[in-house]
Amino acid sequence: MTTKRSRRREGGSLVARLRSALPRRVAELVSDFEDHLRDERDLSPNTVRAYLGDVVSLLAFLHDIPEDVDLDTVSEAAGEGTAIEDRFDDLDVGVLRAWLARQHEQGRSRTTLARRAASARTFTAWVSRRGLLPSDPGARLSSPRPHRTLPGVLRRDEVDDLMRASASGAEQGDPLALRDHALIELLYATGVRISELCGLDIDDVEFERRMVRVLGKGRKERMVPFGLPAERSLRSWLGQGRPHVVTRDSGSALFLGARGGRVDPRTVRRVVHHAVAAVPGAGDVGPHGLRHSAATHMLDGGADLRSVQELLGHATLATTQLYTHVTVERLKAIHDQTHPRAR
Repeated sequence: MTTKRSRRREGGSLVARLRSALPRRVAELVSDFEDHLRDERDLSPNTVRAYLGDVVSLLAFLHDIPEDVDLDTVSEAAGEGTAIEDRFDDLDVGVLRAWLARQHEQGRSRTTLARRAASARTFTAWVSRRGLLPSDPGARLSSPRPHRTLPGVLRRDEVDDLMRASASGAEQGDPLALRDHALIELLYATGVRISELCGLDIDDVEFERRMVRVLGKGRKERMVPFGLPAERSLRSWLGQGRPHVVTRDSGSALFLGARGGRVDPRTVRRVVHHAVAAVPGAGDVGPHGLRHSAATHMLDGGADLRSVQELLGHATLATTQLYTHVTVERLKAIHDQTHPRAR
């Protein structure tokens, strides 16, 4: 069975193969663009990887490089002076539209098409500023609005069941069970992203004020409060669990893996999915689902959008407003089930 991880590996190898087949000048331009994204725009590694994958796909389309390209054949042709022709100067809005049309024919979702169009616009704007194209073709490119699906959330009673099950495992005193309970409590208490959780250090936690210092997207720092249950689970992990896992390589990481290194996102996803699976009737919710649940429950409890935006670290209020749709749908369901004139 093909797993998400294996698909990512296949995607990564495909991008590397296509990138290696590009003409030398174009390949060097991709490397410069990568440096720009990483060093000047300070984007996360995942974002840089996504942008590069999209741009390499575009440039391979421009140069008629098939996905099953044989690199040995390309190298032999280069040695004979017949390498793939450099057509970068032909990059225009027609090529961009044709590339997106090909993506659509291959079954890419509207969300993926919108992201790839955004990547292309970022690339062509950067290239145009460097004077390598007479004008910016991406400025004339429109893209379909991504289809925004409502995020899956847990009900409050399901969250209670999740925390009770997690706490019962931690009561046995196993170090990793203490860690699992603490990270689940903190994920829901703060609504932080999984990458933000994995990046936390011990000094980021202020127990006196029950606040945690989070480094979010764009390296923006924010302070997020957490409640008493999360404090108790964190103290138990730090006092009774972490000392049994820590090694010389642990550093100041708050959460550790089984071998003592900083916990990685895959481990956190596995922990959350496993814990949620034990809750009767709960959907398949991962770490991001706990973030959605926390935001939805805060709004249900009367929190204003601006406060939730600040807590979650959203750059725009439009992103936070997605959660209002969740609460509206929930209100509709309650109305349909309970109002005497609902049907």
